[in-house]
Amino acid sequence: MVRGAVVARKVVLMMSVSLDGYIEGPNRDIGWHVVDVELHRHLNQQVKAMGAFLHGRVVHELMADYWPTADADPDSPEHVIEFAGIWRDMPKYVFSRTLDHAEWNSTIVREVVPDEIRALKEQPGGDLGLGGAELAAEFMRQDLVDEYLVYVHPVLVGRGKPLFPEADRITRLRLIESRTFGNGVVMLRYGRADAPEVPVA
Repeated sequence: MVRGAVVARKVVLMMSVSLDGYIEGPNRDIGWHVVDVELHRHLNQQVKAMGAFLHGRVVHELMADYWPTADADPDSPEHVIEFAGIWRDMPKYVFSRTLDHAEWNSTIVREVVPDEIRALKEQPGGDLGLGGAELAAEFMRQDLVDEYLVYVHPVLVGRGKPLFPEADRITRLRLIESRTFGNGVVMLRYGRADAPEVPVA
């Protein structure tokens, strides 16, 4: 790499998934997520390094319903207090055709426009954390996802909403990093097979 060269930040799909491939069970159930202190602290470090969140309306409203005031409870543990501050301060792009207003450092975006996403990637700052199945599907359809950071939970949900939609093409990936947590969750970080290799810090 040329010294001083500007590296575009990446769009990183960051999601939890069951072993059988679902991000939520029936009725949007995510009670099977296994998030203990070790994993939560790791997730805090991952999102703290991000430059912005790219979320759909459902994910944003789910997060906004709890995290803005999660640290107001004097009994909240340290890792919850830390994440609440990270979430509030992080710039957020909320993709929605129907949402009229979004608070907490949020900007509403109506459509996924590839040129606008590429321009956002050229701005300085950390990578862009992508969340939400429908939004992720649209980003994948537009070939806009650079990395997949997937947390596989030790559970078979049986049915629900799958992480990856059906597609008409094969996307070849390269394993960048993996980690097993004490609670049985396995982190898998994949990059595009055609992307240059960058050492993990």
